[in-house]
Amino acid sequence: MATITFHGAAQEVTGSCHLLETRAGGRVLLDCGMHQGGDAVKRIQDEEFKFDPVDIDAVILSHAHLDHSGLLPKLYHEGFAGPVICTRATADLLDIMLNDSVGLYLRDLERTNVRNSRRGRPILEPIFDLDDVQGVLKLCEGHRYGEVVTLGESVDVCFHDAGHILGSSIVEVTLREQGQEKTLVFSGDLGKQDSALMNEPSCIRKADVLLVESTYGDREHRGEQDSMAQLRDILRETWHRGGSVMIPSFAVGRTQDILFHLGCLHHQGELDNWEVFLDSPMAIAVTRVYDRWLGTLDSDDVRRLSDVHKASLEKFLPTLNLTRDTEQSMAINRIKGGAIIIAGSGMCTGGRIRHHFKQRIWDDRNTIIFTGFQARGTLGRKLVDGAHTIKLFGEEYVVKATIETLGGLSAHAGQSELVQWISAFDPPPRTLLVHGEPRAQDALANRLWQDTQLKVEIPVRGQSIVI
Repeated sequence: MATITFHGAAQEVTGSCHLLETRAGGRVLLDCGMHQGGDAVKRIQDEEFKFDPVDIDAVILSHAHLDHSGLLPKLYHEGFAGPVICTRATADLLDIMLNDSVGLYLRDLERTNVRNSRRGRPILEPIFDLDDVQGVLKLCEGHRYGEVVTLGESVDVCFHDAGHILGSSIVEVTLREQGQEKTLVFSGDLGKQDSALMNEPSCIRKADVLLVESTYGDREHRGEQDSMAQLRDILRETWHRGGSVMIPSFAVGRTQDILFHLGCLHHQGELDNWEVFLDSPMAIAVTRVYDRWLGTLDSDDVRRLSDVHKASLEKFLPTLNLTRDTEQSMAINRIKGGAIIIAGSGMCTGGRIRHHFKQRIWDDRNTIIFTGFQARGTLGRKLVDGAHTIKLFGEEYVVKATIETLGGLSAHAGQSELVQWISAFDPPPRTLLVHGEPRAQDALANRLWQDTQLKVEIPVRGQSIVI
């Protein structure tokens, strides 16, 4: 008998973490992600494991996004010493993601402690540091899609392409106990079928238990071609107003999609004279990793690229400026119009995008374009929901910039794509919805029942089920 306990991404979108325990005593984590939203230092200081990291034998990592991987340094700091099993591209990205995330956390913590010292409040100790990042990176084992990895005597793992970001995987776990085999499939985050850079998600047919994401379980996405037209129109309107465009973007996946689509507009002669700034050292580093793997991707759009452009997304967009240091970033403020600024973080919880908001969000000539999901409690969610004022760096700013959302650039499958992917299993497995907010999960559950008569479960955090 094996059990799985849901320690995160249960009726919420971030913090993916599920503990698989086997009869033989093995304890394996599916993902080890951090929650997102609110004050970053307070959020990280409040993160707690409901299990002893020393007892975890291995982590199986679906992909490199921080809401799936961000607490690996904490896990290591508290005694974890097993392997981190992932794809090879995920291992490449993890080096960048964790170093950047922990570096930002330590800098934010330092600023928090300066304020605490001035106010006579206790000094906060870091819960992990860059040494923990180096320690956990040494535990990473990168594997190919389709390769079977054996953990102990009773667990086999195989990764399949999830089509979400570079290296993202659907995790297939085979459990052998008392002469029987059971298969658990964990979707990770599923990509869309028409993504420009990613392959379509692999179709899996057999499972006894299925854990499937439900981020966009209550809505459909526009097609990427429709979103390209929408992006072109937004840029054109902002150009005529004499404004600039700010795009809060996730460093992994979304940034590269945006660069690709802007490159397409440039080659079609529809980018006007926009100056494009990639204002994120991490996104610049990640884009270089994408360049190394671009030739392995098999989408129609990638196949149509020339060999030169297939080797580099930067070369595909010749108007691109890379701003690595703070001085270069601040220099963008001198440009009053005609700038497209792509900067992190994707949910506006930190990073350079907030500094650009400070300079431009109060000017009605400008536009903010959101291209991905905004979790509850984040600044991005407040803006998408229509906030009239926001607080940045202790000051209040009026929101006059136009707020736009490009749903077709999401890296997640929409409702119909989720239903189609789930329906491919034959016979239907025991299905549990994770990584979604309650409204989205309820909508997806209702659609699955109406279309396929599949009754799904929606676990809460801390709940355990028997496989």
